[in-house]
Amino acid sequence: MGYARPLGNGGSPMNIEVKAIVDVLEAAPERFRQDWLSEVSKSGSARATSATAERDVRAIFDALLGGLRAGADPGRFEDAGWHPLHNVLAALSQSRAAQGSSAGETSQFVMALKRPLFVDLRQHTGNDAQRLFDALWTSSLLVDRMAQWTADTYQRSREDVVQRQQEELLELSTPVVKLWDGVLAVPMIGTLDSSRTQLVMESLLQRIVETGSELAIIDITGVPTVDTLVAQHLLKTVTAIRLMGADCIISGIRPQIAQTIVHLGIDLQGITTKATLADALRLAMRSAGYTVTRAGG
Repeated sequence: MGYARPLGNGGSPMNIEVKAIVDVLEAAPERFRQDWLSEVSKSGSARATSATAERDVRAIFDALLGGLRAGADPGRFEDAGWHPLHNVLAALSQSRAAQGSSAGETSQFVMALKRPLFVDLRQHTGNDAQRLFDALWTSSLLVDRMAQWTADTYQRSREDVVQRQQEELLELSTPVVKLWDGVLAVPMIGTLDSSRTQLVMESLLQRIVETGSELAIIDITGVPTVDTLVAQHLLKTVTAIRLMGADCIISGIRPQIAQTIVHLGIDLQGITTKATLADALRLAMRSAGYTVTRAGG
């Protein structure tokens, strides 16, 4: 037995299972949204306030119904016809990530749509088992894709948050300090890698330009180990500083690090090194023509 195919708003044929979903959503929108909110509450996925959850349900409902009316294909959720719904789900994921909800809780918020939709579809299709099966399959596929899209967007949002926090921590862990007129220092703490070295280099060179400093001290007392890669990063930074017309001192060369540098055959010739930051500052002061004496000495 065949079914007629009514037209969606875009003029394209709307298959009978999609028409059933649209009919269900249009029949009693307010009651349907309340049933959805009730399922959300039962699932424990509504960490946000009730007003926020109600707003999110309304936004998703409107975007979902709009996509179906426009003829968007439930089996091709990545198509442009679903972009308004994509945007709503992305906003949901970002807000939930900021509120501390998990990816599972965020997806469950969308998955709670299934029960009220299935219940209404069963009533709408009556005794037509084949039509009910087709409508349930299409709606299940669509809601699953919505939940997956929400989870993927949530994951990207969390990754963006982590990336931003890492960048902020890098900036905090590599401050450029003005020790004296014409003397800057960068206390390095932790492991050096390419991205962190690049950040240090950019920050230090910018401060050299801003302050007109002629000497920079890179203190590696807080760097646990020095290998060939770390040494290369340091050499690149020293070279960049010299190209800016300034000189550089590396301090914090502990006995273990000195032995490691020798064993690795790393060439630091031409680079001034000191055991401590105090020694480096004393040398910097002397190079600038300052003499420090104890009061009353």
